[in-house]
Amino acid sequence: MTTPIPTRSAPPVTASVDAFAIAALGLEPLLGAELADLGIPNRVVPGGVEFRADEATLARVNLESRLASRVLVRLAQFRATAFHELERAARQVAWGRVLAPGASVAVRVTCRKSRLYHSDAVAQRVLEAMQRAIPQLQIGTAAADDTDEDEPSAVPQRFVVRFDHDVCTISADTSGALLHRRGYRLAVGRAPLRETLAAAMLRGAAWDPATPLLDPMCGSGTIAIEAAMLARRIAPGLHRRFAAEQWPTSDPAVWEAARAAARAEILPQAPAPIVASDRDAGAIANATANATRAGVAADITFRCAPLSALTWPDGAGGLLLANPPYGVRVGETQGLRDLFARLGQLVRAHGAGWRVALLSADRRLEGAVRLPFTEVLATRNGGIPVRLVRTPPITSSDPAIPGA
Repeated sequence: MTTPIPTRSAPPVTASVDAFAIAALGLEPLLGAELADLGIPNRVVPGGVEFRADEATLARVNLESRLASRVLVRLAQFRATAFHELERAARQVAWGRVLAPGASVAVRVTCRKSRLYHSDAVAQRVLEAMQRAIPQLQIGTAAADDTDEDEPSAVPQRFVVRFDHDVCTISADTSGALLHRRGYRLAVGRAPLRETLAAAMLRGAAWDPATPLLDPMCGSGTIAIEAAMLARRIAPGLHRRFAAEQWPTSDPAVWEAARAAARAEILPQAPAPIVASDRDAGAIANATANATRAGVAADITFRCAPLSALTWPDGAGGLLLANPPYGVRVGETQGLRDLFARLGQLVRAHGAGWRVALLSADRRLEGAVRLPFTEVLATRNGGIPVRLVRTPPITSSDPAIPGA
C-alpha cells in the first residue's frame, strides 16, 4: 500500500508559488533562456519552464515573455486512487484565491498511468468541489483551451488538472487568452504565423536588433512586427489584460507597476532597418495595418515586390529571416523549388555578410537554396512539423552547395 501524499494547497499569490510557463513543442530551451534573461531562475522541462514566482513575477512574465503560450500557478498536489479521495482533496483547495462568486470556469484534464483515467469524471468531481466553495459559478468548456478570443476578460478562468502515476496536480491559468494574442494582428493571410513562433525564430536565429532584418515573404508581417517590438523593447503583453488580474487576491498596484516598468523600457525607434516585402498587395496592406496597431509602423519598411526584386537594406550585413510557403499548407508544390532556388541565387549574389534563416517543412525545398544550413530548432506550425535552419554569414566567395 502506497503512502498518501498530503494535499498541498498553494499559499496566497503574494507569496512565492510554483509556476509553469507553457511553451510550444521544441521552444522550451528558448523560453528558459528568455526567462533567465529576465533574471528569473528556472528549470526547463518537457512542455515548458518551471519557476518560483510572486505576483510581481507573474505579472512580468505575462507582460514580457515573447515565447510563452500561457503561465500557470499550482494550487494543489495530492495522490488519489479513488474518486472519494479526489473529492475530499479537491474540497480542500483554496478556490477562493482565484475565483469570485459568479465566475466563469473551464477545466482541462489529462490522465496518464493513473487509476483515475476517465478525464470527464475527474473534471466533474473538480467542478463539484469548486461549486461547493464558490456560489453561482458558470461552467464553461475545456475546449476553450485553444481559444483565439481577442479579449482576455471574455475567456473563462481555466484550470489544468493533471493526473500522472496517481498524483493529481491542479493549476490555475494566470494568462487568460493565449499569450500569442498580442492584440495587433486582426488582418491575416492564408497561412498566418503565430506571434510566439515568430519571436522564437528571431531568438533561434540569434538576431541582433542593432543589425538590419529582411523578410522577403512577409505575409501578414508577423516576423517584422515582432522584430520591431523586440528592437524597441515593447513588452508583447502591454496592451492586454490577464486572468490573474481578476482574482480576488490580486493586487492591481502590482500589475500597474509592472506595466509602468515595461513602458519605461521602450525605445523611441528601432536602431536598425527592418524591411518586409511580399508580392501580394493584399498581404502588404494587412501587414501595414497590423504594424500600425502594434505601434511600430514607422520602424518597418513594407514593399509590395516579388522575390526577384528583393532590396537589401544598407549596411555590412544582417539577417534574412523568412517563413516560405510549405507546399503542404498552401496546396501546391509546383514552382516552390524554383522559388527556393531563386532565393539562394539572390543571397549568393547580393547577401555577402548576411545570415539566412528559414522555417522549413521540406528538406528537399530547403536543399534547393543550396546554402550551408544548420538546424537550430524543431517545432510545429499549424500542425505541420517544421525546422528553423540558419547559415553563418555569407561570403562573396561562398560556392553554391550541390543541389539536393
